Amino acid sequence: MTPTVEDAIHQAMETWHRLGVEQDEADEMAEELAADLTAAALDGRSATDYIGGDIEALATSWASERGLLPTRRRLKETALAAATGAAIPALAALLFWWVSWSHFLDPSSESAVTTLDGHVLREVRKFPNAGVPLMWVGWVACLLTAFFFIRRAVDESLRLPRDPAREATVRALTKALPVILVAAALLGVGIGIFGAYVVGYFQLLFTIPVALVGMIGAVAAGAAWVRHRTCPPTTATC
Repeated sequence: MTPTVEDAIHQAMETWHRLGVEQDEADEMAEELAADLTAAALDGRSATDYIGGDIEALATSWASERGLLPTRRRLKETALAAATGAAIPALAALLFWWVSWSHFLDPSSESAVTTLDGHVLREVRKFPNAGVPLMWVGWVACLLTAFFFIRRAVDESLRLPRDPAREATVRALTKALPVILVAAALLGVGIGIFGAYVVGYFQLLFTIPVALVGMIGAVAAGAAWVRHRTCPPTTATC
């Protein structure tokens, strides 16, 4: 069904009210939209042709260009989205670490033989641990994957409410993410070293959960900081 001019204006007003645009500003834009649609109709163009098929997107873009949309900080939403994007790469990074630490792919072996006179002869066959280079390659892959996962998750979390600062936030996050990810990786390595030299026997039970929480938390905090810098409290409504 082709929307009429009245339908388009009504839907635009609903969009502006939902986005928090002041009533006076919404009325002014509605008058301008009605005039534009009427002029388009006189030229033989329908409301759908003029709007482009998405009145909500047009109304949001119009209000954003005029600076009428109150910008919410959405720090919690940004942090949660970043943590969600970082979860799988962080788990994969810990898995690569475990493969190296456990010598799962290490072909080295040791055998012992007791001679007739009671001496124990040990034979050690030492080979390079294939898990070490796999760990480093895997960590690089995890960092690259985390970069795209986190950026996409934050972008989608701000896209649904049509946040006016979404593009600025994603641009700033794209620049800051390499530093954030390196900091999170170094934190994970530091936790692993602490577990090896301080915790000792229970290293595995300590390192995996603590490093996982630490790395994801560092990414979430970094993303929230970027959002805070992009959308400072002076422009926030909540």
